Amino acid sequence: MTTHSDTLPNHTDSHRVLAPGAGFPRQPRLLVVEDQPLHIQVLNRALSPECRVFMVTQGKQAVQFCVDRQPDLVLLDVEMPDMDGFQVLEALKAEEVTRNIPVIFVTAHTSTDMETRCLKAGAVDFISKPINPSVVKARVYTHLKLKFQSDLMHQWVYLDGMTGAFNRRYFDDQLQTEWRRAQRTAKPLSVILIDVDFFKAYNDHHGHLLGDEALRTLVKADKPVLQRPGDFLARYGGEEFVCLLPDTPLADAATLAERIRQAVLEQRVLHEHNPGVGVMSISLGVAENFQPGIANAAQLLGEADKHLYVAKHSGKNRVCSQ
Repeated sequence: MTTHSDTLPNHTDSHRVLAPGAGFPRQPRLLVVEDQPLHIQVLNRALSPECRVFMVTQGKQAVQFCVDRQPDLVLLDVEMPDMDGFQVLEALKAEEVTRNIPVIFVTAHTSTDMETRCLKAGAVDFISKPINPSVVKARVYTHLKLKFQSDLMHQWVYLDGMTGAFNRRYFDDQLQTEWRRAQRTAKPLSVILIDVDFFKAYNDHHGHLLGDEALRTLVKADKPVLQRPGDFLARYGGEEFVCLLPDTPLADAATLAERIRQAVLEQRVLHEHNPGVGVMSISLGVAENFQPGIANAAQLLGEADKHLYVAKHSGKNRVCSQ
């Protein structure tokens, strides 16, 4: 059975800011994999409320939780009834979405050989039982700081320098990852392709500096609409952007696309060469992995591009998903 120290987080929890002095940009999410109630209680008391602590009692549950939720760090018992800790860690290292989650082994074995085995298996640290809450907290915090620093460095690599949105490289990587996850879980995956209407005319009239500012305004308008941590906006190229929406069926993605269209209009960016509108507008094409003829991630993106083409050639400033 899966348990946790409080209710499961909603889609905005990952943006929750900790109290001053905690040292993390958001509340860390920890997974404790332990089948002894006493040890679960000790770890929970040591790490809450600064961290969001989840608990599972079996190895298979731990692997599935990490695939679905990607915690920031795992505290993993070595001895468990279904899969031991080494088998769990091996399974996590085999999955692209989980291989970089730091794992700390927690075990009653205190020998140097066991510690060496844990580290060679890929764990970032080793904590001996009986559990000392102060030691656990200090080591967990150290590895969380390293994890968040690593995340920040990766984010810089994946950001578009001009708009602040994620870049094409990040989108391409995440599209493949989410496609494989959707195939494995049989869940919907949707994409939204976005193109600024008459953007060449905007640049020709206002200049590229104001054109760049208009694209930054688009990104700023869209971000509040994408509330879930898994949803994101990326710059696809030029004045084109793309949203990746895991676990989102076509109808919901189309509704979200309409909200994005409205959010951009509400910015009231003057565009005198946008006939009948007068402000910056966008056209959007939406597709879902379960639509007929879509067998891979490239075809999903191609389907969204087809719908974008229809939106652009049937009047612009609209969403097309069929």
